Amino acid sequence: MTTDTDPLLVEQRGTVRWLLLNRPERRNALNAALIEALDKQITSAEADPGTAVIAVAGNGPSFCAGGDFHQFLQLHERGDNPVDFLTDVSACFSRIAASPKPWVAVLHGHAVAGGLELALACDVVVAADTTLIGDGHVMRRLVPAGGSSVRLPGAVGRGLSRWLLLTGELLPATAFAHTGWIRAIVPAADLDATATRICRQLADQSSPAQHRLKTLLHRIDGAAPEHALCEELATFADNWSASSVADALRAFLAPRTTKADTT
Repeated sequence: MTTDTDPLLVEQRGTVRWLLLNRPERRNALNAALIEALDKQITSAEADPGTAVIAVAGNGPSFCAGGDFHQFLQLHERGDNPVDFLTDVSACFSRIAASPKPWVAVLHGHAVAGGLELALACDVVVAADTTLIGDGHVMRRLVPAGGSSVRLPGAVGRGLSRWLLLTGELLPATAFAHTGWIRAIVPAADLDATATRICRQLADQSSPAQHRLKTLLHRIDGAAPEHALCEELATFADNWSASSVADALRAFLAPRTTKADTT
């Protein structure tokens, strides 16, 4: 059970678990409490047979504007490097990327720096057309530490990723339409309904096969083709028996009784 003051709100809508970043006064900037809550929800959602898909969105004016600079400075003034906190952030996002269940990022307002990195860790992205998206680190004399230097090129291509990383420029979601990274770009008024439809479509295909495929896709990301092809075959072999594929194929191939057959 979560309350309105918790850094992360949780709502179960059927088989879709919605996680709402809930630090609106700071544009959902990431701090230790929020990352800890998000990490716990990864564990909970993966263990819950009633959860097929996880959607992450933001409360207030933005999805997420990045790391909480107040916390960065507090750590610095104690003599600590914020990299220890960012190690936890990176590990949390890597858990999302490796999760066997699909994750959907629902963007509005700003998705910048750590907010972009959270979206990049998800499998599917839906965005309001007015969302401003970018890495932004270099504008504050920072470099990425939550995965954008690694994941952004694969999402939007080498050229655009280099531009975003090296300039810090923020672009509207519509500027990413050609990349295929964002599954749907819609008016803000349609964002929730569109995200709900996409989550349900993913949930409709929830199965051990989908979970194995999601895990395979993460495992072979960046791997040499020869290794990746071997991993694909091994996953097929493992899934064949464990998912009772033969029964599913027999059902698909079985003659269908039609009205004409019974008259």
